[in-house]
Amino acid sequence: MRVDGAPPEGVARLDIDERDEGTIDEERLHQLIRQDGPIADRTAEITFLDAGAQAYVFTFG
Repeated sequence: MRVDGAPPEGVARLDIDERDEGTIDEERLHQLIRQDGPIADRTAEITFLDAGAQAYVFTFG
């Protein structure tokens, strides 16, 4: 997980660890980061390392 090309800083990591990696072990809503502060345009990059991983919906806001 990267935000604006760098590891996320100053965020609550909910379903990812301190290495910014997570595990998908069930079908459910995964909350990757929660960032407080002013709203600004950001770029989020998620890389799936395992074949067959799929993402259907992303929610921002």
